[in-house]
Amino acid sequence: MANLTVREAIDIKGTDPQHLVEKIVRTRIYESRYWKEECFALTAELLVDKAIELKSIGGIFSGNIKPTPFLCLLLKMLQIQPEKDIIIEFIKNEEFKYVRALGAFYMRLTGKSQDVYKYLEPLYIDYRKMKRLNKDSKYEMVFMDEFIDELLHSDRVCDITMPRLQKRSVLEELNELEVRVSPLEVNLDDIESSEEEVEDEESEPESVKSESDEEPKKRLKKERKKSHKKSRSRSRSKKKDKKRNRSKSRSKSRSRSSSRERHKRSSRSNKYVDFDDPNEDELQDRRRRSKSRENHKKRHDSRERDRRRSRSKEKRSRR
Repeated sequence: MANLTVREAIDIKGTDPQHLVEKIVRTRIYESRYWKEECFALTAELLVDKAIELKSIGGIFSGNIKPTPFLCLLLKMLQIQPEKDIIIEFIKNEEFKYVRALGAFYMRLTGKSQDVYKYLEPLYIDYRKMKRLNKDSKYEMVFMDEFIDELLHSDRVCDITMPRLQKRSVLEELNELEVRVSPLEVNLDDIESSEEEVEDEESEPESVKSESDEEPKKRLKKERKKSHKKSRSRSRSKKKDKKRNRSKSRSKSRSRSSSRERHKRSSRSNKYVDFDDPNEDELQDRRRRSKSRENHKKRHDSRERDRRRSRSKEKRSRR
């Protein structure tokens, strides 16, 4: 009894609504764990909560054995047959994308051709990403607009054969549908109108443009003259600074050369020493040098003695 359609349900396409899903797929859904645990005694109000919990779309997976929760809830909707207003609210829901996908799938199965085009074509603007579980138990990325396009043009979606859909051109000829205007066409019209406005502005009389353009040109000329004068003054100041630096460097070099010559002369005069008849100053210098040498030798000898003593002590300690 749990798998039977509600008595008040209306036949769709001349058959029981559950028969829109193939018998093999139906039996697998009835045998699945999700159907027995989660879909038992579901009403239209409780079904909304289950639809919000969906995390992917898809048909049968795991080697054509297990149905997805998305497919189980779709069959439950066919069994309950909720009101049309509830399905429209599912489709208009912008917060939960899988609720919208479920409502669009149900509308494609049960709705008339006019309603399908009316409620599903506006969803081409929805570019959100969704996860689809394929037969190999792997997730694929699908966009909402791609999914809606599959519903409108494919013969089989999520392992369910789609019922025949009347062509849009026929419905337009019968005045049952208005001609669809794509958002891209609207954008192109806006671009063309903006281009025409630009052309109109360009076709204005040249006298008006010339008067409007003269003022900024004069301003540019004045600014250029000012900048040119500033650059000239800067260049002159730079040249003067360079000349000053050159003169200073020349004077410095001359003073250095004169000082070097004096030093050379003094050194040449001091180089000659008469060792046969030395002065007192020279004798004192010699004595100082000899003393310093002797002191240095004494220090060196004392250091060597200390080293020898330390080595001898180390050898004794080792023995």
